[in-house]
Amino acid sequence: MSLNQPLADILARMAKMLDVLGEDAFKVNAHTRAARTFEGLADDVGTMSREQLLALQGVGPKLADKAIEFRTTGRIAEHDELATRVPAGVMDMMELPGVGPKTARVLWQEGAISDIPSLERAIADGSILTLPRMGEKSVAKIKESIAFRRANSQRLWLGRAHDVADVFIERLKAHHAVADAVAAGSLRRGRDTIGDLDILACLRESHLSDAAGVVECFRATPGVSSVLASGENKCSVRVSLAHDFGRWSRTHTAEGDGPSIQVDLRVTPPATWGATLLYFTGSKEHNIRLRERAIARGMTLSEWGLFAADGIESPPHTRGCTPIAAATEEDIYRALGLPFIPPEAREDRGEFEHLGPWRLIDLADIRAELHAHTKASDGSLTILELAEDAKRRGFHTIAVTDHSQSSAQAGGLKPDRLREHIAAVREANRHITGITILAGSEVDILSDGSLDYDDDLLRELDVVVASPHAALSQDPATATARLLRAIAHPLVHILGHPTGRLINRRPGLSPDIPALVAAARAHNVALEINAHWMRLDLRDTHTRAAIDAGCLIAIDCDVHEPSDFDNLAFGVTTARRGWVTPERCLNAWPADRLHDWLRSKGRG
Repeated sequence: MSLNQPLADILARMAKMLDVLGEDAFKVNAHTRAARTFEGLADDVGTMSREQLLALQGVGPKLADKAIEFRTTGRIAEHDELATRVPAGVMDMMELPGVGPKTARVLWQEGAISDIPSLERAIADGSILTLPRMGEKSVAKIKESIAFRRANSQRLWLGRAHDVADVFIERLKAHHAVADAVAAGSLRRGRDTIGDLDILACLRESHLSDAAGVVECFRATPGVSSVLASGENKCSVRVSLAHDFGRWSRTHTAEGDGPSIQVDLRVTPPATWGATLLYFTGSKEHNIRLRERAIARGMTLSEWGLFAADGIESPPHTRGCTPIAAATEEDIYRALGLPFIPPEAREDRGEFEHLGPWRLIDLADIRAELHAHTKASDGSLTILELAEDAKRRGFHTIAVTDHSQSSAQAGGLKPDRLREHIAAVREANRHITGITILAGSEVDILSDGSLDYDDDLLRELDVVVASPHAALSQDPATATARLLRAIAHPLVHILGHPTGRLINRRPGLSPDIPALVAAARAHNVALEINAHWMRLDLRDTHTRAAIDAGCLIAIDCDVHEPSDFDNLAFGVTTARRGWVTPERCLNAWPADRLHDWLRSKGRG
């Protein structure tokens, strides 16, 4: 496992502790920059010499020594010392939108508020209002943040749930008795957060008596902290996410110290695999409609198959009845007079009224990335490195869209720097074959809806992705007006992550989505699905509204480091939940069509 992210996390945590203690701003910023550098490295810091570390941007001798200390001992002594001075609860408070280091310092040092429970008590009794910086609006925002965090804290991000499921699936597939293993439930349907995991294992025809062995293999998966229930062909376990499941393991270090998720297994023979998969995929509402359809046609549907109804109360599978269909989902849908409905569309949101075969966008359809950052702002790759990575993934186009000037925390480019950057992109494009590099910018939509650069500079760009980054607590009417103004700008191609939400962290803006999609349709602006699993913004329901309104969609990875390209699968899943087709997705268009569309904006 690479040490890059664990080292980045501990340095970022040190920066927060230094900041809340009121330490020198230079030292705080140095740790923040180094954390960003290590997080974005393609090479593993664990293999780098001190000289190589010192050659990295933002890494001086002291930070290089800390990196070496961490890879040698797994700890940084200064971090441990800081942790004795800053209560863990204060760090938790800084995870709440509206509670930055300065506010946390006031709460802690002047109000004796050292964790979220004591913060809630101070809000309830009104004593928080006596502290500096704590007006009624600020307190109301903090209260909303606490409520939002509590309401969402029990569900796991789609991307992290995939990490957990993959561990079990890979282990089960390696078992000699297993022909196939998949995740079902809300994970297979691609919901943006997951409450628990359903894993299904299909036995090989030659090993139908080995279900108990498969269950035992499942129970022994690393990370299982307790077995909740177990039978011959099913099992439920609790998984401690302190185990090595992606970024969770870098946040929680003690067994049982972090969040957990329940994982359920069902083992089934191949004869009923399709019925079991259909049943456990859901959704509940979709399955009810299927059962009603079966009854109306003189049949009965269960996890064991689709059977002819014979009026006998006992389940047909217990009486040796032969199913009409059970081995595959396709067989069951066909027997019910339906085309195969993709799992992502099984939410009882009109899928039964859909006529003809489904053709939703697939991962293989994506041929372009239109939102990516380089070292010029807060990315980890050079222009050519970014382009080469995109080329290896089979893309015909990559747009370089570094941050605009108002995103100072992300290294946003002042106008002169952007012009230099455009020239560098053009030069890089002349020196590469097999892919086109476009010069763009992720331009901040300011709080009043104006854009972060003047029109003369915007006209020099191939791609303008207009995104909200600040003022994300605006009231719905103000937010709507702000985004409508950006959509109406003739030089905007894509509205990037329109609400600015971070799943389980902040709700973001709540604009009038029908108004936005109508404007986007009228102004020929594409709405972005940002594929990062913490964003997935547009969310699925907003995407469906956009498709119903006739809008174009862009599915972008918002690339900052090479691994961000891997998030594309989550953006495509969200697009499928919104019924996006390749025809309506810019990233799936041939190069000539895409480039012609980009050139058409603002030019009549």
